[in-house]
Amino acid sequence: MGPGAVEADSSAGGEVTTRPQRGDELELQIESLAFGGEGVARLGESGYVVFVAGAIPGDRVRAVVHKRKRSYAHARTLEVLEPSPERIPAKADHPGVAWQVIPYQRQLEIKRDQVEEALRRIGHLDGFELEEILPAVQQWRYRNKLEYSFGNRDDGDPARPVLVCGFHAPAGANSVIQMEDCLLASEQGNLARRLALDWCRAEGLTAWERGRGERGRGRGARDERVAPGPDGRARLRNLVVREGRHTGKLQVRIVSTPGELEAGQLAAALSQGLGDSLSGVLWTRSRSVAETTAGGETELVWGESELPERLGALDLRISPEAFFQTNTEMAELLYGIVGEYAALEGWERVYDLYSGIGTIALTLAPKAGEMWGIELLEQAVADAIAGARRNEITNMRFFAGDTRLALPELLERAGRPDVVVVDPPRAGLSKKVIRRIVEASPTRIVYVSCNPTTLAPNAAELVEAGWVLRKVRPVDMFPQTHHIECVALLERG
Repeated sequence: MGPGAVEADSSAGGEVTTRPQRGDELELQIESLAFGGEGVARLGESGYVVFVAGAIPGDRVRAVVHKRKRSYAHARTLEVLEPSPERIPAKADHPGVAWQVIPYQRQLEIKRDQVEEALRRIGHLDGFELEEILPAVQQWRYRNKLEYSFGNRDDGDPARPVLVCGFHAPAGANSVIQMEDCLLASEQGNLARRLALDWCRAEGLTAWERGRGERGRGRGARDERVAPGPDGRARLRNLVVREGRHTGKLQVRIVSTPGELEAGQLAAALSQGLGDSLSGVLWTRSRSVAETTAGGETELVWGESELPERLGALDLRISPEAFFQTNTEMAELLYGIVGEYAALEGWERVYDLYSGIGTIALTLAPKAGEMWGIELLEQAVADAIAGARRNEITNMRFFAGDTRLALPELLERAGRPDVVVVDPPRAGLSKKVIRRIVEASPTRIVYVSCNPTTLAPNAAELVEAGWVLRKVRPVDMFPQTHHIECVALLERG
């Protein structure tokens, strides 16, 4: 089928549904924005939904379908035929900032509306106070951590591809887009990326690309695809640049396949270009077929393995793979809201679930009677304990374990909490964790969420169990993107 072609599919009820094929090009009118940031269009009388990356409400676009399901499809914009009246010129020439064409005040309104819609439509909740969204301190250059991908660009000579370092193209496009200036990173962070890329190009290194390596056969095929290049040299996967926003220090980590790499020379080039701002250089060798910077074998090549940073009054050291909010300035404001909702008076027993390196717990501890944290990753727990010692906080204890299993043991050891703080991954809280929290029966629950569509059902389950959703405050941690952070307060009814 050619551009614009569709197929008619008869459902069991006899209704004919118009469905496009993968690779079809469609002209679409964008009606709204979905959770996740894609534009929403509908086809014909059937109302078949197409989610369109790179489009905003009011746009008329030409888009290509890259994924198709029975009731919906995903497409990416090829051309804006008629721009929305709200559309503004793009400032950045790279992916990762899809909402940059929406005026910032409008971004804030959409995010607040999406939080409310999730709570009311998905969670069937009402009676709560939805506070005004807290705008970002900086609309650009706010991220303290960027994970770039390496790619090979064919400039006409397949035998000599050009190494690039940037972001993956969005919505099914299998390529890495080179950038000159990442407007999410500081000037110093951009310099680190350019220095690393220049050195790698001078060394003649190439990128590992998933699905383009040696495929092999049998059980060893997975390893062959992440093996060194034919010359025995490592192939490049990612470059991770982390910045201490309040210390001015940079940590650079290069991620590659196994193989030979003169990492010491890379560190020397970075040190020469960055001077005293360079804190440490690390090298991770990974055999994983997943496109991730986590895991593998990491070694310190030069400097310190931990990045020094300050968060409010806290003196922190951040391990290479530790979770830390990627917008430092907004994290300080976010944790201020957590403290406001927790309303501690100095005698309470507080549990911090999914505590990470302990940033929330360390922030709240001076106002609590006692603080307990649970975190799955042992290195993060070690970081949290070290952070407590460094900041002379003595009323904190940490458990290393899965919250589902560790919470009953913590209850037996520490006693019932007065306040529980949760900051779970995007998937939210599992039903078993919800049950554990209900069994713990805290007076107050402060829920930090990076995904309102999982906050909503979690909050609904807690309301059904006897808590009341009092208020929710959205916080714009990630301007120019669809991501939404918010804090919710639930109290015993």
